[in-house]
Amino acid sequence: MKAVILDAATLGQDIDLAPIQTLVSDLIVHSTTTASQVDEHLGDAQLVLSNKVVLGASQLQGRKAVFVLATGTNNVDQQAALALSIPVYNVENYGADYVAQHTWMLILSLAGRYPQYQAAVAQGQWQANPYFCLNTYTTTQLHGKHLVLQGSGHIGRRVASIAESFGMRVSVAARPGDSTDSRPPLQQLLPEADVLSFHCPLTSHTRHLLNSDTLAQVKPGCLVVNCARGGVIDEGACLTALRAGDISGLATDVLPTEPPVAGHPLLDALAEPLNLVITPHNAWISPEARHNIVRLTALNMQRFLAG
Repeated sequence: MKAVILDAATLGQDIDLAPIQTLVSDLIVHSTTTASQVDEHLGDAQLVLSNKVVLGASQLQGRKAVFVLATGTNNVDQQAALALSIPVYNVENYGADYVAQHTWMLILSLAGRYPQYQAAVAQGQWQANPYFCLNTYTTTQLHGKHLVLQGSGHIGRRVASIAESFGMRVSVAARPGDSTDSRPPLQQLLPEADVLSFHCPLTSHTRHLLNSDTLAQVKPGCLVVNCARGGVIDEGACLTALRAGDISGLATDVLPTEPPVAGHPLLDALAEPLNLVITPHNAWISPEARHNIVRLTALNMQRFLAG
């Protein structure tokens, strides 16, 4: 069968595609594909591999299967795929260890007020200080604090296990929209949370879980981290809370539109003396995780080809 990869560059230049190449008669590899190039790049390929390129009903016509090089499949028209009997495969748990590591990098940065102290050193405040240390900003000791997680999949569980090594108490909020989940809802846990970390998909039930109303219930001094999807938190409302001192730190690896070519209020706020960290959706980019995507995609292709 003939296969096409629409956005191979998202996996990096150091990734070996041989596990996929050996399964098909012809593999066409495009580094990137813009919206206007989708039809041309698809050509007559029967198998389509895409990370983030959007595939609508017209692009799915005549295909045999779609393999998403990620966990989320929201870039594929699911209803059209179902109507056309086209299976859509994804990859799960390919980089939980690194996402958890990145999450803790963000938590520790906020807890130590790294953005503010780094800026203070760069501005010469330490050098001009009359005594040996700067203690302008109040840091957070994590031992004994309460971590609240929204999302308890592979990543959430890994984040929780690391939290326990810091001597933290961990609670997991109920899955939004799931009436059978007996765990407490996020709103009930917010007044107790010292650290709040999101690891859930973006759905109609999870959009803006943290907003101006729920932020009013958050414990003062809480640190907020989002390594899930842009839009799970209301970034504007969180920025307002950070500026007001209602939360002590905010870190996100994701924004609603990526890349943020039209800008975003959080990006503008980086120039302010805030405990704010933004990373460019790279919580998943370790070589091990990216190689794992290829390996798992090849396994998905083997299952499909085996019927």
